[in-house]
Amino acid sequence: MTLVVAGMIAVVVGPGVVHPQATGFAVTPLLRTPLSADASREVLVATGRFEPGGTTGRHTHPGDEYATVIEGTVEVVAAGQPPRRYTAGEAYHNARGVVHETRNVGQTLARVVSTLIVDAGRPLSEPAD
Repeated sequence: MTLVVAGMIAVVVGPGVVHPQATGFAVTPLLRTPLSADASREVLVATGRFEPGGTTGRHTHPGDEYATVIEGTVEVVAAGQPPRRYTAGEAYHNARGVVHETRNVGQTLARVVSTLIVDAGRPLSEPAD
């Protein structure tokens, strides 16, 4: 199942979580499971698909995100850091609670695979102003 969402992780949270600034972005959840030996945290693996110009919108996660670009070029803009660009085969990390946005800066489709390790029972993504 592929769902168009406002943020990478909003789809698995349920209704009501919307990032109004997100456009041209779809996510496919692949796995959501408790973290071994730590029931207070869970792991989510998902693919993200960005149309040219597509963006997640500015948001945070209650845990760490580790992502690998598998197609295209994305730019990650994180609070307090210069924009960073990544192409197919490169990986990046967004730390817990850091406001960030990922967007496709190329002329073709971009795809990423993300693994998040987050606090269980909390929304996986929160919009940021």
